[in-house]
Amino acid sequence: MASLTDIITSKVRVKILDLFYSNLTEMYHVRGIVREIGEEINAVRRELERFEKVGILKKEPRGNRVYYFVRTDYSGFGDLLSIVSKSTGLGKTICDSRAKLGKVSYVMFSGKFARLKPRKDDSVDVLVVGEIVLPELAAIIRTFESKLGREINYTVMTKEELDYRKKRRDPFLQSIFLGSRIMIIGDEEELTN
Repeated sequence: MASLTDIITSKVRVKILDLFYSNLTEMYHVRGIVREIGEEINAVRRELERFEKVGILKKEPRGNRVYYFVRTDYSGFGDLLSIVSKSTGLGKTICDSRAKLGKVSYVMFSGKFARLKPRKDDSVDVLVVGEIVLPELAAIIRTFESKLGREINYTVMTKEELDYRKKRRDPFLQSIFLGSRIMIIGDEEELTN
């Protein structure tokens, strides 16, 4: 599985992106970032300035501290979120456990789940398609539920069931496809068409 370190050579830059895109709603000050990622303060400052200059992060002074946070209006926001979702947390665990999970065709996170926003009612956080070893997937999901402190609503179906539901224009499946999504495994075009 490819990760940010495969395309970005600065380990400080990768750690900062991981930190911010894994915690989209958080604001961090420089020393807090240094503590979180365990890197030198000057290297962190240099990367924060670079990220702010290109528009990935925004800074806001509060008292005697300057806080940084993710700019969701950055043109590459969705792309960075997708990469970080695949290379950290639940996405990474699913990708790393793919062989144990069975024959996985697609894994999709809802946009709200990837952005750590509360979901509406019974909407799906994670869609998994393929011949899945359910106890293995359930164990992975339970682990991340305890880390997040909330339930992860996931749906598993076979490729045949997916195709059947798509042909019938199943309302449940349509509601999943109408929302924003992050593909963890598989091609979005193949999944939705």
